[in-house]
Amino acid sequence: MKYLFFLIPLTFFYPMAGSAQTGSPEEPVRYVGGETVDPSVHEGRLRYAIGTENIQTMRANRTQPEYTGGHTWTYNHGSNLCYWNGTFYQHFLSNVIDEQSDPGETLVMTSKDGRHWNKPNVVFPPYKAPAGVKIPAGYNGYTMHQRMGFYVAPDGRLLVLGFYGHAEDPFEKGGIGRVVREIYKDGSYGPIYFIRYTSQAQWNETNTSYPFFRKSKDAGFVTACETLLKDPLMTFQWFEEDKGIDGFFKGREGQKALSYYHRKDGKVVALWKKSFAAISSDEGKTFSAPVKVPTFLMSGGKQWGQRTPDGRYAIAYNPIEQTQYRFPLAIVTGDDGILYDHLLLVQGELPLRRFTGKFKDFGPCYMRGIEEGNGKPPGTDMWLSYSMNKEDIWIARIPTPITYAVKGPVSDNFDQLEVDGVIPKWNVYSPAWAPVSIVKSPEKSGKSLQLVDRDKYDYARAIRVFEEGTKVSTMMNVRADGANTGRLEIDLTDQFGNRPVRIRFDESGQIIATDGSTEKVLQPYQKDKWYKIEILTEANLHGQYSILIDGKKVVSHAQLAEAVKSIERLSLRTGPYRNLPNRQTPNETKEPPLPGADEPITPTIFYVDDVQVKVL
Repeated sequence: MKYLFFLIPLTFFYPMAGSAQTGSPEEPVRYVGGETVDPSVHEGRLRYAIGTENIQTMRANRTQPEYTGGHTWTYNHGSNLCYWNGTFYQHFLSNVIDEQSDPGETLVMTSKDGRHWNKPNVVFPPYKAPAGVKIPAGYNGYTMHQRMGFYVAPDGRLLVLGFYGHAEDPFEKGGIGRVVREIYKDGSYGPIYFIRYTSQAQWNETNTSYPFFRKSKDAGFVTACETLLKDPLMTFQWFEEDKGIDGFFKGREGQKALSYYHRKDGKVVALWKKSFAAISSDEGKTFSAPVKVPTFLMSGGKQWGQRTPDGRYAIAYNPIEQTQYRFPLAIVTGDDGILYDHLLLVQGELPLRRFTGKFKDFGPCYMRGIEEGNGKPPGTDMWLSYSMNKEDIWIARIPTPITYAVKGPVSDNFDQLEVDGVIPKWNVYSPAWAPVSIVKSPEKSGKSLQLVDRDKYDYARAIRVFEEGTKVSTMMNVRADGANTGRLEIDLTDQFGNRPVRIRFDESGQIIATDGSTEKVLQPYQKDKWYKIEILTEANLHGQYSILIDGKKVVSHAQLAEAVKSIERLSLRTGPYRNLPNRQTPNETKEPPLPGADEPITPTIFYVDDVQVKVL
């Protein structure tokens, strides 16, 4: 009898060579959660990172410069953030209408608390070449670009940086060089200098508009610049614009839009656009080859990673592979800087884009936090700077530890909070013309939550996450201001954002609720009068709810507008639910600004107080 022998490859028994080991150069980071984004809705059906406050720091305005410190350009993007001398600094680049067009400039805004911001000031003006210097063939002017904004030197000096190049391609041969100036403690700025010329063109001090930094008579400033040039992590952020054919980036092969952090074992993790990552074991002098991390789904938007104030780690990004539709803004967290879980919502709003322009992608994108060494604000919040629709500038304050669930009853009367201060455990969406704030209660003692809306194309929104339940009692007091002209929509939602309970204080002076697919008028309401609203909800697949107003039952056993298995959020909103633009909305269009985009409208003003929620 013959025996047949088969040669079985060793790889049948042993891992294949080169297989990814999480935390190694083959897979520097990994998302282990099961949550993904539903692209059909703005919120992505994600749970909220509880207590996040999103504040618009600059609302673009083309015709009313008094609202923007004289700034009327409507392409605003690429923001960066630092904290220095007890002050937040936020800077962003700007063009008149289109991305990377001529002219371009960089502006800076400041804030003492991260929530109330001064109007922007130009820090790097549009570039003007010296007499006789011509624009190279193939380009049509000058613009600005930057992947890095600030550097706090070892001696405590603050440098602000930007990059001048040629429109509409400022990279590599199209670049000119990186500029720098000092920000002084009194808020003034030092002279502009070049700190590095692009290595791929023949630009130098003889044919550019600003002197080289070594010409400065301020020895401390020169030392700060020299120290920055020797910092391999900070300067690695410059790679994309220059590529360093002169050897400046030796040992560091990069991708686009670097962010980096030190993980728990001391190694440096580099993150780039399109899910690329790498590792350094020598403080950034060399990095492993960038690899695409398959568990992090993203496209042309940036990603941001950092160690959070509670000692954990977080990565923020747009978790979807659609470059033109960069929403929502989400975050994952972990303990060691390698493994991440719980994809949560930071910014789930997407207002209409008021001004069209080239490459003006939809959504909250290009998020940046505070780089290591660039300051630590007081408190335990994580801060993110980002642009919305590449026209408005925003900031997010994310409390740490980052959580998504609540246990126990909710009882918020706001009386112990500071007027215009932080609203703990509430998720706040606060545009410049539609702020959410704490105010003194009208015609009664204590304080209350106020939602104001003067924005024709946006709204104020406040969300309170409560303990997930199927039988829930929700109570609150609501008052329409005497000057009110708009609406307040009150929704109870499940973890996915479905809205089974929908109540509205209408513009016409009626309180309206849904019963299944039908809207019913409950009763009229008067301005300048408090109403106690109580909602008793049975949230299940065949659920129902009842409403009491000032103790009188006005709805009994109304059908839910949507079948859900539970509810966990109270949503207050000064405008109708929206889901436009969506991912079919054309991006590259040339249309006039939306009518009335630059003018505030008559106000919507509502007060909410004594919010109580408990699972029965």
